[in-house]
Amino acid sequence: MALFFIVIVVMEVVRYTYRLRPGASAMAALLAEWGRCRFLWNEAVHQQKIGAKPTFGTLSKMLTEARARNVWLRAGSQVAQQQTLRNYAASLRHSFTVKGRGRPRVKTRKRSLPSMEYTLRGFTIADMRLRLAGGITMPVVWSRDLPSPPTSVRIYQDSLGHWYASFVVRREVAAVPKASGAIGVDWGVKTTATTTDSRFDLPHLGHRKRCAAQLARAQRKMARRHRPQGHAQSNGYLRAKRAAAKLHKKAARQNSHDSRLWAKRVVDHHQVIAVEDFKPAFLARSTMARKAADAAIGAAKRELIQQGTRAGRTVVLVPPAYTSMTCSSCAARAKQRIGLNVRVFECAACGFTACRDLNAARTILATVERNRAGADDVRHAITSLRGAGSNAVRAGNPPDSSVGKR
Repeated sequence: MALFFIVIVVMEVVRYTYRLRPGASAMAALLAEWGRCRFLWNEAVHQQKIGAKPTFGTLSKMLTEARARNVWLRAGSQVAQQQTLRNYAASLRHSFTVKGRGRPRVKTRKRSLPSMEYTLRGFTIADMRLRLAGGITMPVVWSRDLPSPPTSVRIYQDSLGHWYASFVVRREVAAVPKASGAIGVDWGVKTTATTTDSRFDLPHLGHRKRCAAQLARAQRKMARRHRPQGHAQSNGYLRAKRAAAKLHKKAARQNSHDSRLWAKRVVDHHQVIAVEDFKPAFLARSTMARKAADAAIGAAKRELIQQGTRAGRTVVLVPPAYTSMTCSSCAARAKQRIGLNVRVFECAACGFTACRDLNAARTILATVERNRAGADDVRHAITSLRGAGSNAVRAGNPPDSSVGKR
């Protein structure tokens, strides 16, 4: 009697990024290709401004006509140019569907970094080297093996001038340990992430603060060597600028590394993760801009959502409105907004006292449990607990008809 077993392998699409070491000729060819792609992007922005409908179909026809007329455009890779227009059309569609997202803008030569995409027919890997369409060949620093043949690659340059290749590959989904329980996460500046379980708190690590003296020295050197507008900057100024950019990059990588390790710990031990849907962009215009940048709230939030979703956990985004003003014990709201200098929450209704951030984390978790969230990335409204009484609604709050709407 023969027995047959069916093994189901779950695959996921991820990116593997490697450092490139292009020579002088390869770098010049990449910059020339980026100039052509940037021209096409800006032309698509112009077509949108004059009232045309720049869909990918119409843009492809315009590209065919432009390549027939212009020799310098025909000298580049058609694959990279088509992918540029495809990305523009996708970005334009995304701007219409996502509220608050602006339309694609013009990419200037000085303020935009090179970035090009190639599909499977636009690149090959041979003899441990990457060969792009147009005869551009460069070595790759293979820090790890590719799990499968890549389907596309994105070539880009960072602020330090380093080139990278980001391959899209498929790999088996790693086994995630079973977990139970839930956790609430509240973001802050003094403590980057305060959770309902103090063992999983993410403290403010202060990587940028440790290199503040070196950064100030490099910036003073930049200020001394800066030339007036209209004059080319000296090599000494460019070296000082590069030194300052290296320090910024080092601190950003340290924050990303620590956020990745912290997110993995949280995901491995919890099935339901309630995350405050906090957007720290406005902090860049406040007096807390430097400390907020050092806290790297955006990096920690992004890592937690990505790893939780990939592991199959229930990740729920809760709006931050009234989380610091709502009591996590009786759901009563404070009559007035609590200032940032007040670090202890005291409930006037039930007498509950706790740390301000801890109370907010417990409120975030209670909101998820109250609504019995079962879908990922669902933004729940802050509603009052059932039977909380009249003191749960305070002056200045939204009317009852609007509470709970999504």
